[in-house]
Amino acid sequence: MSPIKEQLRRALTVERYPRSSAYDPQWLIDNLMGPHPLWLAESLTHVMPLHPGMRVLDLGCGTALTSIFLAREFGIQAWAADLWTKPTDNWKRIQEAGLADRVHPIHTDARALPFAEGFFDAIVSFDAYQYFGTDVLYLPYCLKFLKPGGSIGIVVPGLRLEPGSDMPPYLATRWVPDMCSYLSPSWWRRHWERTGLVTVEVADMIPDGAEDWLRWLDACDLVGRGFEPDAEMLRADRGELLGFCRVLAHSTTRHIPR
Repeated sequence: MSPIKEQLRRALTVERYPRSSAYDPQWLIDNLMGPHPLWLAESLTHVMPLHPGMRVLDLGCGTALTSIFLAREFGIQAWAADLWTKPTDNWKRIQEAGLADRVHPIHTDARALPFAEGFFDAIVSFDAYQYFGTDVLYLPYCLKFLKPGGSIGIVVPGLRLEPGSDMPPYLATRWVPDMCSYLSPSWWRRHWERTGLVTVEVADMIPDGAEDWLRWLDACDLVGRGFEPDAEMLRADRGELLGFCRVLAHSTTRHIPR
């Protein structure tokens, strides 16, 4: 094993993510679109049970790594839905992973899902839901595709508390419009519960999520694929505000208002 590959392996072997640590770090980096996708997925499975044969929509799946991971580790049937990645490219990765019978690539907009109502046992989304799910009308729309009593779980970049006028300088200097979607667990809880359509079971920050994020960026930097402005921001924050929000809820109604 080359020195760089060994460094990557050590950097991306984390005790709290034993399943993810078994995957090839180079495969992860070659297909990256953001923070370590398998860590995000595994952190959700710590609170969200998945069982063999479940139909699961992976919403905004990117390069389908999370769909591959969940299908392989938990025996689910995954629908890998994304707007930005070509389904043919994802299909190639799925076939190479030996999961052509369990992962189904779909090219779709999150606001125009081509599925039957009540089709899915669960819906998951990793580092994607913040791009469309802050719309007050989105959760009621999305829940149409979830069976009664089904589960929806997301992991998104977020803040422990939304900053006010006293935003720390390290955030103020990096703040761009997309970061307006960096919200707190309590914000997501209110946003979902106000619909009356779900019971929120978990709304928290992933333990050591900022540390995980920085560890991933530093590992990517080993092969020239890091993003130093984000790394600098995370170092300055020291885990005070930044990290990942994890939200899990269960559908409580058979009728989704149109």
